[in-house]
Formats: sequence, C-alpha cells, structure tokens
Amino acid sequence: MPSEWAKQDWLWIGFPHDPVEWPEVLPRAQEQIAAFANAVAESGQDVRLLVRDAANEARARQLTTAAVTLERRTYGDVWLRDTGPLVVRGADGARRAMRFGFNGWGGKFEMEGDQTIGAEIAADAGLEVQTADWILEGGAIDNDGTGTVVTTEQCLLNPNRNPQLTRSQIEARLQRDLGFTRVVWLGQGLLNDHTDGHVDNLARFVGPNRIAIPRATMADDPNRAIYDDARQRAAEAGLDVIEMPSPGLVSAGEFAEPASYMNFTITTHLVAVPVFGTPQDGAAIELLQSLFPDRRVVGLPADAVLAGGGGFHCASQQMPSAAD
Repeated sequence: MPSEWAKQDWLWIGFPHDPVEWPEVLPRAQEQIAAFANAVAESGQDVRLLVRDAANEARARQLTTAAVTLERRTYGDVWLRDTGPLVVRGADGARRAMRFGFNGWGGKFEMEGDQTIGAEIAADAGLEVQTADWILEGGAIDNDGTGTVVTTEQCLLNPNRNPQLTRSQIEARLQRDLGFTRVVWLGQGLLNDHTDGHVDNLARFVGPNRIAIPRATMADDPNRAIYDDARQRAAEAGLDVIEMPSPGLVSAGEFAEPASYMNFTITTHLVAVPVFGTPQDGAAIELLQSLFPDRRVVGLPADAVLAGGGGFHCASQQMPSAAD
C-alpha cells in the first residue's frame, strides 16, 4: 500500500446529505466539505465528490467550482476513508483495490450503501476488487510506504470488530492483504471518538519512519495522557516522533469533541488541515508546512464536519498513481 504522500490520480470525497446524521449543522458541513474539495481541485489534482441524489448534487454544484467532478452514488455517510477502497500497488505498478468487511464501526452506525460503495467506485475506476475475510476501516491504520503501519489497540483489538482474531493473526492479515511487514501498536485513541480510537485522529506518518503525534498545549486538554502514551510507544518502537500541537479542549456543551489537527489529508500538491478557531491553529499549519515543503499546507474550518463525527481525512480516500 503506497504512502499517502505518493502521487495520486484523484481524491474521492463524500458530501454530507443526511440531516439526521448532521443535526443543525448540515448546511455548514456541506460548505466545509465543498471548501475542502475546491482547495484540492484548485491545487491541480482531480477531485471526485460523491453526492447522494439530485438535490444534493444541485447543492454541491452551487458550492464547488467547475474543477470538481460530481458523481451521484448511494452511500450512507461521507466517511470514505473507512468505506472506500484501499488501493495497493504491485512492483510493476499494477493496482488492485482491497475491500474489507464493514460493520458500522462496531455496530454503531449501519447505513445503506456503506457496505457497497467501496467496491462500486473501485470497479468503476477499472480496478480489480479483492475482498478480505475480516473487518477493517481505513482510518484505523496509517502507513509510511516502507511496510510499516501504525494502529491502535483500542480499535483493531476491539471485540466489536474481529473477536475471533488474535493480535498476531491481525498482524498476519495486515501483511497478507496490504503488504505491511511491521505493525506499531499504539494504545487508546482520542476521547469520545466513536470509531473506537482510529489512529488517523491521533498519529500520522509524515515520512518514512517519521510520525507526528500531538502534545497537549492547554491545561484542560482531555487527551493529554493519551498523547503522552502514544508518543512513548512510538519512540520505543524506533520511530522518529515529531510533536504536533493539540487544539486543546474543543467542546459542544459539556461534550469534549475528538478534535485533532492529525486528521489532515495529504494530496499530490496540497495538505488540507482541519482547524477549529483555537489559538493553536496557526502553529499546527506552520509545523506541517515545514514537514511538507513540497506542498502547500492550508487550514480549513472543520467544526461542522467534526460535529458529524470526523474530519477531512475521514471523508476522503485517495487513488494512488501507478507510479510515484
């Protein structure tokens, strides 16, 4: 499986459509996802924005530039990182789409189309589709392109996913299905993350053997201990750890949202970072720009997207090119 910074042919993005899943924030969530799609398209990379029906296609067309391609599809929610295809590449550059079982993040949110959208868009892209015999969401893993993958025990060892599989059996399947030769296990994911601790909200590779993990920057940060444990585990695994700022406490009433700058999306020319209007936004963008000097790094408001349960990385899936 190529790293995310490998050259991409296009980016799939899901467009929010369901007012039940996005109570009170649907229009703003649509605007924020559209701004994300526009930014990637304007950077020079193709974008395929999935829309659910005619009304949502019209709404998306109002919000996006002509550079964004709209595709009408049947899908439940926008989180294509988890329901879309994971594309692997052979030594000759030949690409194949891997699909895994999907059970609505442990049975929490089971919606029409989420089981089938990954295979559908992969087949329409001309990819051979192979289905694995276990449950895995794309947001549960992050890789550096050299065979190393990082994940969390909270998610991949959760009994609501693959209770029949041991840790070693999961490692063997990660190698068999995606080519990973080394698994780095972190512990817990962010507080109140309904995905049961997806790693793409906690720790992200920014180069071979180089990983970015937040450090708490405010006294009331609800994830301080989680960040500290993740950095320690990554360092003990021999990874070069880059400390990112955390947005701190981002709350909706008394509920601590799983807000994270780590849910950034790497595209061929651009890195799109979710921002939340906190004092740390600028520092996060500046640090990521230093880590990706060959790409433009932009911060885009993502509070409404977060209210739906994720970020820009969660809502997108890349199509790697046949060669870097």
